[in-house]
Amino acid sequence: MSGYQTRPAKDPLTAEELIRLPDDGLRCELVRGRLIREPPAGGEHGWLGINIAVFLRDFVREDELGFVFGADTGFILFRQPDTVRAPDAAFVAAERLPHGPPRGYVPLAPDLAVEIVSPSDRMSDVTRKVMDYLDAGTRLVWVIDPATRTAAVHRKRGDVLMLRDDDTLEGGDVLSGFRLALADLLDG
Repeated sequence: MSGYQTRPAKDPLTAEELIRLPDDGLRCELVRGRLIREPPAGGEHGWLGINIAVFLRDFVREDELGFVFGADTGFILFRQPDTVRAPDAAFVAAERLPHGPPRGYVPLAPDLAVEIVSPSDRMSDVTRKVMDYLDAGTRLVWVIDPATRTAAVHRKRGDVLMLRDDDTLEGGDVLSGFRLALADLLDG
């Protein structure tokens, strides 16, 4: 993500202002009050994002475990200054959203956040996203890199498990029983 700032840092934007911005075709996130815009993701990225979301939704739906969200969903991770991140796929347990998905941004960190690395992404930006999720309370973050056919599984700062395409993504205590061979995701 070679994001760029479009509003001076001295004048932080809020989540409420962000959601009211006109759609200019760029993906937007809010990081500590700064608006970050980036071009839409490419085909492989979108295809992988929808695939992981479908695998997750099918698993979650069976036992009504919660809600799976796509890449256009903002999660308010921090306030004052606000941070709104939009993972490529996410899961929130049912008990954390007892009234269902909110109309606006989801006012909490997801239980699982999935980020897919694009060719334009800088690893430092991806790492910042992961740290934001973990610091906000996300219990599991998967970073899938189709170029290297790997996935980094993060549970807390400094706790990273690297998987290759012959390994399996597991839901652990976030989605107990969820298992997906990384190769099955990457190969469709």
